Amino acid sequence: MAHFDSTGAAAWRRGGETAHPGRVALACMITLAAALGIGRFAFTPLLPLMLHAGALDLRAGGLLASANYAGYFLGALTCAFLPVEHARMVRAGLVATAVLTLAMGLIDSFPVWMAIRFSAGVVSAWTFVFASQWGLARLAKLGAPAWGGVIYTGPGIGIVATGLIVSAAASLGAKAGWIVFGVLCVAATAAVWRTLAPSAAGAGSRSDAARVPSEKQSASPSAAAGTGSAAPIGARERRMQSIGLVVLYGMPGFGYIITATFLPVIARHALPGSRWPDLFWPMFGAALIPGSLFAARLPARWDNRMLLAVSYVVQAAGIVLGIVLPTALGFAIGSMLIGLPFTAITLFAMREARRLHGEHAAGLMGYATAAYGIGQIAGPLVAAPIAAHTGSFTPALWLAAGVLILGAAGLAMLAAKSR
Repeated sequence: MAHFDSTGAAAWRRGGETAHPGRVALACMITLAAALGIGRFAFTPLLPLMLHAGALDLRAGGLLASANYAGYFLGALTCAFLPVEHARMVRAGLVATAVLTLAMGLIDSFPVWMAIRFSAGVVSAWTFVFASQWGLARLAKLGAPAWGGVIYTGPGIGIVATGLIVSAAASLGAKAGWIVFGVLCVAATAAVWRTLAPSAAGAGSRSDAARVPSEKQSASPSAAAGTGSAAPIGARERRMQSIGLVVLYGMPGFGYIITATFLPVIARHALPGSRWPDLFWPMFGAALIPGSLFAARLPARWDNRMLLAVSYVVQAAGIVLGIVLPTALGFAIGSMLIGLPFTAITLFAMREARRLHGEHAAGLMGYATAAYGIGQIAGPLVAAPIAAHTGSFTPALWLAAGVLILGAAGLAMLAAKSR
């Protein structure tokens, strides 16, 4: 039987749906911690162990990273064509993430690893998108959209957990690490399985699935709080602003991913024998959590392009700090600066797309997501050969910081031209 909370919104408990918004948010948070924090980003802290064991070299590591990002790119693009009930897709994604993670520790073949990491990227995108749609829709029905900020702390929590586990158990090796993470995925799946029970209505319609990319980009409920109507500007200016957003949104994909992929390797090279390098990746994830919650509460009326520009500069500063101050303090602060605006960048881009196209922003965000994905794919492919040739990641890191600064300048110019 339905009942009502103080806002008048209907709440219920029927057919697997829960009346408590905290339970919904927690289930999605755990889901994203597994799908992204483990399924997508566990490779980062395990890469130094794989290199040390001779399982692969730096170029091969870059290929594995890019295979995962390519899979994520493809998964994000195909979400609109999957007419599957959201909870069923999330359940399937969690199971697949667990299986693929375990397989990395049980199979010793580089071609198979390439296929696994590509598949893990596809699955993580599907799980992220459909979990976002499932969670945000239920929170909206419960009249509790503020809980949405909790959902998007999941990737940061997963990154912190994987980084600390690798730091504590590095002596066990990479294979054991993959198996431990696979077991954690199994535990996470079991923890949220009942909450993610499919609704009594069954599978969602194709039209519902087609709307998922728009929800995926809503990195917090505050994104939906932005204007739902297109800005009163001319068609030509709207087109130019949209093209600018797509191009400039792709730049942080390239800018952050080089550090995000190779941070432990870079830090170990700069601080040989130190225990600090194992902690910088968890620091990146820890900074993401308050960054996500803070960005969700910034006023939607603020200029999204300038907020994006500031976020780019913050990430660039984090990269440069690690170059000019290659100490434990420099890497620690730099890691947090790169992680802090990680989720905020997606949120601000979504708000800008809604400002330009209102309720019809899904197409624009699809193109922007594709550009971001291309940047992520290109980053390791560019950085690994440069590092292998020069013996240092410094040139690739300067390139990454330069791309972010260039993107920030472009966004500032877009904002200035429209005033």
